[in-house]
Amino acid sequence: MKKLYRSKEDKKIGGVCGGIGEYFGLDSTLIRLIAVILIFVSGAGLIAYIVAWAIIPERPGHIDVNFEAESEPYNEGNNNNKDDKTYDI
Repeated sequence: MKKLYRSKEDKKIGGVCGGIGEYFGLDSTLIRLIAVILIFVSGAGLIAYIVAWAIIPERPGHIDVNFEAESEPYNEGNNNNKDDKTYDI
């Protein structure tokens, strides 16, 4: 199950935008740009960021960012992969 965490690696202030970017697979710069626009258009963006900073937990050190996206289920037994180019000589 995919969970939302604040980023430890991709953060400028609290890691909220970096964590949202990692969760949705988007560039964190785009998320930050949207957040800054919301802050200048209305004060709701700043309030939302502070609330998210307080509510979203920081990613624990034992959880890998790319593990969920790159992991594939292990298929034991018959592996009939059509793309496998093996030749008997």
